[in-house]
Amino acid sequence: MLFLLFMTCSNNKASELILSTAYFPNVEYFALINLFDGVMIDVNETFPKQTYRNRCSILTANGPLNLVLPVSKPNGNKSLTKDVTIFDREKWHLNHTRAISSAYSTSPFYIHYIDEFIGIFDNKWDNLVDLNTEILKRLLAILEIDKNICFTDDFIPVDNDHTDFRFTISPKVESNLTAFNEYTQVFSDRHIFFPNLSVLDLIFNLGPRAKDYLNNVADKILNS
Repeated sequence: MLFLLFMTCSNNKASELILSTAYFPNVEYFALINLFDGVMIDVNETFPKQTYRNRCSILTANGPLNLVLPVSKPNGNKSLTKDVTIFDREKWHLNHTRAISSAYSTSPFYIHYIDEFIGIFDNKWDNLVDLNTEILKRLLAILEIDKNICFTDDFIPVDNDHTDFRFTISPKVESNLTAFNEYTQVFSDRHIFFPNLSVLDLIFNLGPRAKDYLNNVADKILNS
C-alpha cells in the first residue's frame, strides 16, 4: 500500500530535498523526489512571481502552453506562499480542464487518468498550497512513489545547498536537457520533442512506464 505522509517538519535539511509547492509539477520535480528519502516543501517563503508555484506547462497542437492559476497575495509582495489564495475560480477551472482535455484527449492513457484530475477541479479551492498538495498526492499515488513529505514550519535561508531546488526548478532556469530521453508525445508528428513539461505529459503518454522514465532521469541527474 502506498504511504504518503504530509505533516509539519522541523527545518533539519540533512539529506532532505527542499522544494517549493508547485502546480502540476514538471518531470524534474518528481525525478528529484525519487532521489531523496524525505522531502520538505517550503510554504513560509515570500511568494515569488512567475514560477511553477502557480503554473505548469503542457503540450498542445500549437506547442507548449502555460496554464497559470490567478492568485491573490493578501499582504502584497510580502505575502507568504502558505497565505496565497486563488481567485476567479470558474474561469481558470474551465480554461484549464478544457486545455488539458484538448491537449491529451488522443494520448494513449488519457482515458485511464483524466478522471483523477477532473475530480480535483470539481472541488472549490481557495488556498494555493491546499490545491497543490492535493495534486501532489494524486500524482504520487499514480506514479506509485512512496515518500515522506512535510511542510516547513519556518523559512529556510538560501545557502546554495545541493538539496535545495526551490528556486532552480523555475521557468527562468534552464534544466539539464540531456537528462530527458525522448518519448512519443501527442503532436510529435508536427513538433520536436519538448522535455521536462508537466508530469501530466509523461503520465498521459507513458502511463505505467512513467515511473521508469522518472527513475532514468533521476539516475542521470545523480551522475551529472
